[in-house]
Amino acid sequence: MEPTPHILVVDDEREIREPLAKYLVKNGLRASIAAGGVDARKEIKTSAIDLVVLDIMMPGEDGLSLCRHLRETTDIPVILLTAMAEDTDRVVGLEIGADDYLTKPFNPRELLARIKAVLRRARSVPRPREAMEGERLRFGGWVLDMNRRELIGNDGVAAPLSTAEFKLLAVFLQRPGIVLSREQLLDLTSGRGAEVFDRAIDNQVSRLRRKVEADPKNPVLVKTVWGGGYMFTAEVEQVS
Repeated sequence: MEPTPHILVVDDEREIREPLAKYLVKNGLRASIAAGGVDARKEIKTSAIDLVVLDIMMPGEDGLSLCRHLRETTDIPVILLTAMAEDTDRVVGLEIGADDYLTKPFNPRELLARIKAVLRRARSVPRPREAMEGERLRFGGWVLDMNRRELIGNDGVAAPLSTAEFKLLAVFLQRPGIVLSREQLLDLTSGRGAEVFDRAIDNQVSRLRRKVEADPKNPVLVKTVWGGGYMFTAEVEQVS
């Protein structure tokens, strides 16, 4: 039996976070609350959080900053709460890795449905191999520096990577030999925003192949699995 999912509700408005937490508990989830970024960071360090519902507009550290921190340091899914008029914040949130968003005012029942959907997707995504979470990963004549976000060839020359290409390559290197569907790759690289489509992954894979494959038309590192998605087939090892 799977443990009850633990949701963290982060909102500076008490009249929103407390009733929402009670509603989630009433509907079979565990819930904790935080009034801002400082409290949220403490809760995430001390508790096993399965998903964060995060308000964007907060005093002190705003939701976008906290979302960026979560994407850089954890794989916890994030659902953003945005003001109706703040379309730019919504787009930026999806770009930095939020899994979904909902505009205020919202129906708690709709938020509950979105939480369950995001949790289902998160559970279906293969987790990275622990041995492949190091700072520098070597594969097929290349080294990817995870901290510097640099792809370095055997000649010591760095090949430029866009943010999307880096995220996609990191996902492949951390899950070698595993078939990843387009939907899983979207979840792992950019969340499931309404503006993101499965074919975007095909385009990103094509661009990545042009960077890392000796012959992009006949790839040997990133293989297409017909009817399944893509698989990274090269051996990957950590380097100091």
